[in-house]
Amino acid sequence: MPELPDIVVYIEALAARVLHQPVQRVRLGSPFVVRTVEPPIRAVEGRTVLALRRLGKRIVLGLEDELFLAIHLMVAGRLRWASAGAALQRKRGLAALDFPNGTLELTEAGSKRRASLHLVQGGDSLAALDRGGVEVLETDLAGFEHAMRRENHTLKRALTDPCLVSGIGNAYSDEILHRARLSPLKLTSSMDGEQIARLFGACRSVLAEWTDRLRRAAGNDFPHHVTAFREGMAVHGRAGKPCPVCGTPIQRIVFAENETNYCPPCQTGGRLLADRALSRLLHSDWPRTIEELEEMKATRR
Repeated sequence: MPELPDIVVYIEALAARVLHQPVQRVRLGSPFVVRTVEPPIRAVEGRTVLALRRLGKRIVLGLEDELFLAIHLMVAGRLRWASAGAALQRKRGLAALDFPNGTLELTEAGSKRRASLHLVQGGDSLAALDRGGVEVLETDLAGFEHAMRRENHTLKRALTDPCLVSGIGNAYSDEILHRARLSPLKLTSSMDGEQIARLFGACRSVLAEWTDRLRRAAGNDFPHHVTAFREGMAVHGRAGKPCPVCGTPIQRIVFAENETNYCPPCQTGGRLLADRALSRLLHSDWPRTIEELEEMKATRR
């Protein structure tokens, strides 16, 4: 799922192309992509884009007459900038906004249709789409600590809960926790002040650094390779590869549809974490350390 750095770079690319431009036409490849009824989606036609902003993981186009078009890419949704009037991609094309200078297309890979468009009118209606998470690049340490201590969750869940923290998902939460040297399964209630400060600093540095990296990679082009797995990440998507800090193989656990990647020596004191499925399967045979894991692998060769 595109997260804060990806969304920021998308918005910057869009601002250079559609700001102060009128939406000439809306085309739908799938009527189900529009999740609101009133105002009708055709209401954007003929109205000029006055502003662009991020709302959590949504991209919001602010139009004349206080209309706001919120685009949520979810997991597999992506944006594509094409020549004016370009045809929607077969199977992947969900919607297109035609501008005088080009076409913005919303696409989605796979069979699941989760990406969405919400068209609302007025600031209050737009605010209703906000999940309420704190903006880590805008708040201070006290505001961040308040958000993290509102509920007792694992750090992984807290960072990815849009009601607590805005714009962070599966990929960057892994990177943040590795930078902060904290276990993804550590409970927020057990954190001391120094750990909270370390996590806050890691959030800010990782998000700022990756935004700059993606901005430089895109240059003047429209972002076209938006992915959760990027070269240069420390742990996310790197299971089995060496940790860039200590060289230990990165470990991976899976809960539901989400995965967590971490380094045992850097984050858990060398202890291996177990997901629910493997824990139930292996019970007491589950290795507790990297050394036990390597011994298990050696006996099975």
